[in-house]
Amino acid sequence: MSNLSDINQTLANLGFHGSYRPQDITFLLNVTELQPTPVAEKERLIQSGKKHYSEMISEEKAPSSEHLKHFQHAFTHGAKRLAQEVQQLSQALMARFSQQPIVLVSLVRAGVPLGILLKHCISPTQPCFHYGISIIRDRGVDFAALNAIIQQHGAENIVFVDGWTGKGAICRELTKNLQHYPELFDVGWDVPRLVTLSDLGGYSWLSASCDDWLIPFGLLGSVISGLTSRSILRAELSQTEAELDCLNPEKWHNCVIYTHLEAHDLSVQFIQDILNIIEQHPIQQDIKWDNNIRLAQQKLCLDTVAWIAEQYQIHNINHIKPSIAEATRAVLRRVPERILIRDEHNPHVQLLLHFAQQQQIPVDILGSKLGPYHAVTLIKNVGK
Repeated sequence: MSNLSDINQTLANLGFHGSYRPQDITFLLNVTELQPTPVAEKERLIQSGKKHYSEMISEEKAPSSEHLKHFQHAFTHGAKRLAQEVQQLSQALMARFSQQPIVLVSLVRAGVPLGILLKHCISPTQPCFHYGISIIRDRGVDFAALNAIIQQHGAENIVFVDGWTGKGAICRELTKNLQHYPELFDVGWDVPRLVTLSDLGGYSWLSASCDDWLIPFGLLGSVISGLTSRSILRAELSQTEAELDCLNPEKWHNCVIYTHLEAHDLSVQFIQDILNIIEQHPIQQDIKWDNNIRLAQQKLCLDTVAWIAEQYQIHNINHIKPSIAEATRAVLRRVPERILIRDEHNPHVQLLLHFAQQQQIPVDILGSKLGPYHAVTLIKNVGK
């Protein structure tokens, strides 16, 4: 469905496509090699303040057969919803940027599969370009990569893409970083043009819903993200350096390519499967979304996170990982203390409960006290 002509050759030559097709995405990241840090050691270094999480990466293992079984379950139950919401978001974007090129900038990694699906839906109707860039909590967006895109396309038609929001930390980071880029905000909005499938945190300019649901691509890592790792930051650039050297890939944030997982890669197949559903079930349906919905959701999120922090005596808010997708990723990548579940019979949380049993992680069933969330993982305080 996507158009090969919607590729900026300058940036395509500087970036890479991972295991995706060239028309799917151009990653503006610097591919590097980095010795993996064991999860427990990484947690200790993060919490002691000796290293920022973005300076390290743990080895990513192939998903187990049990993990893949849960992914297949999520696909079976969620693929049709995903296909429908991708079409709704695409139509809303085409209405907003009628007859203009749209430049999608996905936040690596969680935004990438959604960005690719949006590009395929938009491209047959109007020009659409798609890039993947890094944003790192407490370190910011990759200004060099962003400036490279702005240099080639301008800023007026840029839309950021993320898969979901949990408590909105990355969105707040993006908003703070972009204060000097007014062209990336629409009039009347205090957040940049950020599109998500599910905005639990209440920080999106456009979202398909505020539901905590089992988004299929939220359950896997690199094998559904073009074999790219999450982004890594070796050294920060000044704003001036980022502007001057924006077309130098060595100045971009880094990532690792997990070639050892090639045999398990589902990235292109997943995109194709969703596109096939879209083709079989085309829809024309508006999204109900505005600032009032967003701000009501934001209050609900902030109140719930504050309650969890008080109830469990958590002093570092970053140790609370809310939403099914965030909670699952935290169990796989961090050292979990406890998992909070709204309803243990909900089919959407069964993978988390499987991991909890496997790793002997305590689980609390909290019902409506979890606010908009169906699952939350609390990170263990491992001491200094």
